Amino acid sequence: MPSEDRPHDEKSQPPTRSPPKPSIFTVPAPIKRLFDRFPLTTYPANELPARSPRNRHQNVLYIFATPSGAVSGAPSYNPSCLKWQTYLKFSDVDFRLVASNNHASPSGALPFLLPSTHDTAKPASPIPSGKLQKWALEKRKRRVEEPEDMRYEAYLSLLDHLIRKAWLYTLYLTPNFTSIAEPLYVLPISTNSMVRLTTAYELRKAAEIELLKNSVVIDAETLYTDAEEALGALETVLGDQDWFFGAKEPGLFDASVFAYTHLLLDAHLGNGWAEPRLRNSVLARGNLVAHRDRILAGYYPGA
Repeated sequence: MPSEDRPHDEKSQPPTRSPPKPSIFTVPAPIKRLFDRFPLTTYPANELPARSPRNRHQNVLYIFATPSGAVSGAPSYNPSCLKWQTYLKFSDVDFRLVASNNHASPSGALPFLLPSTHDTAKPASPIPSGKLQKWALEKRKRRVEEPEDMRYEAYLSLLDHLIRKAWLYTLYLTPNFTSIAEPLYVLPISTNSMVRLTTAYELRKAAEIELLKNSVVIDAETLYTDAEEALGALETVLGDQDWFFGAKEPGLFDASVFAYTHLLLDAHLGNGWAEPRLRNSVLARGNLVAHRDRILAGYYPGA
């Protein structure tokens, strides 16, 4: 109906305004009164945990180590960690150590490196072990040449397969577990006996699973014999040279060999070697012993 045809009231009433609809951003009155009485206060940011790196201008390598060993820069008691710790030393990369465990690693395995940064608001991404060589190539102060030898990969497989398998067996599935693995990997985890028992079981089980990947049974004699032959091959290819494949300076392969030979030659690893067959196999090879001693003296003085 047109507005002209609507009847008019005798007295026109002013239009009434409806109350504004509450916004989802409107603070309810009781809560507003509460915050009027007790206003929010912004406190300073909490400090980092005591074990977190405070000097972020340093590269930090997280490895298996004792707290005192990390402070002194001692060799890690874990082959994978020791390999990369040594390689970074060869590359003349400055870093400090932090004693850690696999649970603290973003990838679930040690080592990993937290690169230095001058912007604490933008922390750098951790570098897992699989990318450490590439990172070191970009960051190191001097270039470490890797040998272009056709035998490189073949001899590397001796380390990654035959010697590693014998290491897993002798460390986790012989009395060396009680004398070495337990004090290094189990007891520091917790004081709770159930946690320790569970950790010990998981470590031994993981070693069994790894050893059974390419075999129906775990044959100790075969594992030791294969490792002894591999050590003999490494002894021969090294010969009387300082570094493998005639390199002028030590490289990743030297670090990989040292990671096993040093630990096997360390009579004081954990509480000592209860089952020494693999250790004796290294002791019997003078070139490998001299190679280990050369790296220890040159890069871990006082260790």
